[in-house]
Amino acid sequence: MAGREENLSREKIAYFSMEMALSDDMHTFSGGLGVLAADAVRSSADLNIPLVAVTLVSKMGYFRQELTEDGVQIERPDEWDPSRFMQRLNDEVTVQIEGRDVRVRAWVYVVESPMGGTVPVYFLDTDVDGNAPGDKEITSYLYGGDEAYRIKQEIVLGIGGVRMLEKLGVNIRKYHMNEGHSAFLAVELLRRHELDVDSVRRMCVFTTHTPLESAQDKFNYNLVREILGELIPFELLQRLGGRDSLNMTLLALNLSHYVNGVGKKHKLVSKEKFPSYEFHAITNGIHSYTWTCESFRRLYDKYIPGWVQEPELLMRVDIIPDNEVWQAHQEAKEGLIDYVNSLAGAGLDYESLTIGFARRATEYKRHTMLFSDLERLKKAARRGNIQLIFAGKAHPKDYGGKMLIKQIFDAKRILKDYVKVVYLENYGLNMAAKLVSGVDVWLNTPSPPNEASGTSGMKAAHNGVINFSVLDGWWIEGWIEGVTGWAIGPEPDANLSPEERLARELDDLYGKLEYVVIPLYYKNRVEWITMMKNSIGKLASYFNSHRMMFRYLTQAYL
Repeated sequence: MAGREENLSREKIAYFSMEMALSDDMHTFSGGLGVLAADAVRSSADLNIPLVAVTLVSKMGYFRQELTEDGVQIERPDEWDPSRFMQRLNDEVTVQIEGRDVRVRAWVYVVESPMGGTVPVYFLDTDVDGNAPGDKEITSYLYGGDEAYRIKQEIVLGIGGVRMLEKLGVNIRKYHMNEGHSAFLAVELLRRHELDVDSVRRMCVFTTHTPLESAQDKFNYNLVREILGELIPFELLQRLGGRDSLNMTLLALNLSHYVNGVGKKHKLVSKEKFPSYEFHAITNGIHSYTWTCESFRRLYDKYIPGWVQEPELLMRVDIIPDNEVWQAHQEAKEGLIDYVNSLAGAGLDYESLTIGFARRATEYKRHTMLFSDLERLKKAARRGNIQLIFAGKAHPKDYGGKMLIKQIFDAKRILKDYVKVVYLENYGLNMAAKLVSGVDVWLNTPSPPNEASGTSGMKAAHNGVINFSVLDGWWIEGWIEGVTGWAIGPEPDANLSPEERLARELDDLYGKLEYVVIPLYYKNRVEWITMMKNSIGKLASYFNSHRMMFRYLTQAYL
């Protein structure tokens, strides 16, 4: 009992995130935000950072993706049972929604580190006896429903989360809002602290993850008043969250003492959008052990002991013999090829240069950029065989993203005699881990400056996979041409029209593929392995979530 009391009395960081990607079997995530949140939790456990996390249980999941032969996405239910993975707590709180009490309980999942640290993750659930049928569904669908449904979810996450932590006796030092979805937590804190904005601001940290205005939650005030009521004076809510509509990003900005973007460029882009606010930059990272494949884990254990706890030690990668690096990669590649062929009957082979592209299917990610000029792609492929593996879900309402998937299927048919193309359905964590470790090149083609950070390329680098990417997000910081990988197109600050920029990007994409990437892979293995080692030593050693969480701890939490 004494140990429990000591644990509760220790001040904690409360990390709030709408999604959390802890396991493929727990369908509480849709993409990078949830993956980043889970890696932050894992590193906090490894580093013994006193952190607790709060999210929603999302028992009906996001969706399971099926693809027709023509590339049409079909969304299927993706229900899961939290009782298989976590413990349901008896503690209960209520939130007011549309003037009635809605009861909230929590499930707890404890992330345990091999180093001995633990982080509890609380999954809030409104499927509680006594709630109206509609209220029981509030925490069912991740990013589901209409605007009213989203407001209700965010009330449960923010307000319900604060109340649940208090009910559990958790002593909170700082509240970290991972995106604006949880900004209602600051409204609850205002209510508790007699509307003292400065006091609340000192307690809150806000990380924004996207420069896209369409991705920032904005709610009609009439709807907010109807659903939330007047938890604090409405005039104050409008002053903090925007006059015309409730902007959850603006609300979080106004109620946080520390605000950061997730990359150096993203900090500048965010500052342009909100010039009166101070932004810091903490570039994202990934949990090194989780995203390093088994063959490279063995290699690092052998030559770089301690790398799991101190990923910066990976800068010593040059002590590993070249042939062992290549063998580790080939083991991962053969595993991926076997996996892809078993799923899709794609007929991929072990020898061909294999390029991977997997991420959420939305227009700014430009999944089809490689197919802009099929004749140039065919011409490049004559220098050496290439095979392409794609994956990614489009949001059910993102029709542009769905069209990208279909266009890849169209290109696949046209290219069938020249380039092998496969699109894997129902992209998830396990598939991602196989892809980022098993391909030879990781391709990324976002439209600048829309990629706030991106983390898939960091995962690839941990496995010696070489990045070939547009200069946006994290790659601006990681790129050294011909050393850590290759750039596609001009540097971010080049004064070019959109048409000129695109022309430069396409020239680089096809030119470097034909004259640099393919010849190097087939004709100069020594140099290729040198670049693989550079990816590990210069990128993985820095772009990891241990470094990221140290930055949050020293700059935002203390």
